[in-house]
Amino acid sequence: MLPILKASKPTKAVPTLSLSLSLSEEGNSLTSPNKKHGFTLIEIIIVIIIVGILAAIGITQYSNVVEKSRLAEAKVHIGAMRQLAYEYYLNNGTLTGITSSDIGADFTCLSSSFGLCWSGSGTSTTNFYSYWLGGGTSTWVNLVAGRSIAGGKIPNASREYVFYLTYGPGTGQATWHCQYCDDNSSCFGYPP
Repeated sequence: MLPILKASKPTKAVPTLSLSLSLSEEGNSLTSPNKKHGFTLIEIIIVIIIVGILAAIGITQYSNVVEKSRLAEAKVHIGAMRQLAYEYYLNNGTLTGITSSDIGADFTCLSSSFGLCWSGSGTSTTNFYSYWLGGGTSTWVNLVAGRSIAGGKIPNASREYVFYLTYGPGTGQATWHCQYCDDNSSCFGYPP
């Protein structure tokens, strides 16, 4: 006799997600002995070049900022020179005949043009600048601080320049100027 089979309830099919991962020796970069890791020579060279360019720009900007900060010494000294020029003007009624020694300057002008001294005698080894009377008229004077590339307090500047104040004690007008000596261009944002 044959056994009787009972019918069972049909079961629902459950959807399954099947992922197939292939970790063969060819496709797996973690286990492949032929696959090289790290940077290529060209990548390293490019990074070195970029770092070098950034360093060169940074050093140049840093030098300019440091040199500009040294203008504080010049402003203080020129301020004292301005006070002495004002006293000279009050005592004499004119600036005619004023000399570097009258304003406490350490430098004597030997050659000037456009009211600025370009060569002279005397230098300061204790200051970043040499100071002198840069010429003028009976009503105004140029009070000059010259930064040179040799002599004076070290470190020296990379470019020689003059920082000066055109001062008229009768009117009280004063204008700051800065000018490179090699090409007469302006420096540190001041007019030449």
